[in-house]
Amino acid sequence: MTEKLKKLVSVDLGRTDYKTAWDLQKKLVELRQKEEIPDVLLFTEHNPVITMGRASSAGNLLCSPEELKKKNIELFEIERGGDVTFHGLGQLVIYPILDLNEHGRDLHRYLRNLEKTIIDVLKEYGIDAGAKEGLTGVWAGNHKLAAIGVAVSRWITYHGAALNINTDLDYFKLITPCGISEFPVGSIKSMIGDEVDPDEVKNRLEKSFANTFDFIIEPAESIDSIVPEPAGCR
Repeated sequence: MTEKLKKLVSVDLGRTDYKTAWDLQKKLVELRQKEEIPDVLLFTEHNPVITMGRASSAGNLLCSPEELKKKNIELFEIERGGDVTFHGLGQLVIYPILDLNEHGRDLHRYLRNLEKTIIDVLKEYGIDAGAKEGLTGVWAGNHKLAAIGVAVSRWITYHGAALNINTDLDYFKLITPCGISEFPVGSIKSMIGDEVDPDEVKNRLEKSFANTFDFIIEPAESIDSIVPEPAGCR
């Protein structure tokens, strides 16, 4: 008998400010801990922002906060693992809110599965992608196409992965991405020489995530449809 697959609710948030998506993740983590919602996969595209994870070095931010403000780029220090990275237009970000109690409580395996999810999608575009020993993320040759940085609270995951699709890679000159100076950042566009439909990438990534983690996807029209109303509200 085939084991029944678990349900994963998928929500496309569209374009968001970073703080909005960050606050939402923390709310969903709390609800997942209380078992008030199922596992959730958020998709978004952020307005330009630089985030600095727990392992960040100040020297990897190559411009001042004042300069970033002039360029309309936000800056946040956050609780995910990893160093400094950039999020912006033309990039697809996924935030899985998963209960790892149901996935073996194995953070290393979780990270490798995130990499595999993206690697499988890139292969559909003819990109020979893979992991690089000792470094988290997804690579095509020496170009890093996807950054991964996660956090876990009582075995509920948040933060996640960012895949460069049609991203303006000049933004990465403002930082030493993930603290790695010897290898450049790339995108699907830079690898294949043409722009790619972000919705197509999103759909393929959604399917790949479901296959890798053994989920059945249940799309939701909005985040409001899965977040319980406060008591007394009707």
